[in-house]
Amino acid sequence: MTGLGLSQDDFGRGIGYSGSHVSSVETGGRPPTKEYMRAVDAHHETGGRFQRMLERLGRLDAEPAWLREWIEFEREATTLRWFELAYVPGLLQTERYARATLAGGRFDAEDADRIVASRLERQSILHRPRPPQLIAVLDEAVLRRSVLDQPGLMVEQCEHLAKLAAVEHVQVHVVPADAGMYLGLAGQFIIAEMPDGARVAHADNQLIAQFVDAPTDVAKLAKTWEIVRNEALPRRQSIELIERVAKSWT
Repeated sequence: MTGLGLSQDDFGRGIGYSGSHVSSVETGGRPPTKEYMRAVDAHHETGGRFQRMLERLGRLDAEPAWLREWIEFEREATTLRWFELAYVPGLLQTERYARATLAGGRFDAEDADRIVASRLERQSILHRPRPPQLIAVLDEAVLRRSVLDQPGLMVEQCEHLAKLAAVEHVQVHVVPADAGMYLGLAGQFIIAEMPDGARVAHADNQLIAQFVDAPTDVAKLAKTWEIVRNEALPRRQSIELIERVAKSWT
């Protein structure tokens, strides 16, 4: 930021981010998100220059820009808070289950192989010497959703999930069916807490993936997270429910 005559702290203050966040972006430790670039453009009245730069960089890579960004956050995070309404969280999926989530004709065989391989590789963060704390909350319907023409798949996935849920740095909580309507039904999201204490969130739908790193917006999602988690069963009871559902699939 020397070209503007600003320190990293001053630059960050102007766009609503910490100086350490700005430093991490400048040194390549953290990818710039659309929200970050938008804040830079708005504060310095660049006419959208930095957002266009980010879009061009995204087109130069074979992987979607949002996925490359998120993988970097995922690798660096100290804590991941993950709510899933439709699927088992990607970091906890078996290979067969991961492949089943891509069925339906949207992806050809080559793309499906690439996506599954990438998803399984991302799971390595849970097995490294200093893994992040993963706290996952999922709706009970996820466990009870059948996969047609795939006998044994849900038994395998539920048993795998129960095994991982017993690992010290992994917590899995299930929102039981009798919880009725609750705030989480609005959609899935993930909140990653970084080593410097900053937080960034991710949410997606059928068309787009959205990154949220503006502190006020992340705070709103964090409040939603607390409400959703309060609807879920405690850790031990959740594991017991997962094990019961696994047996029901046999």
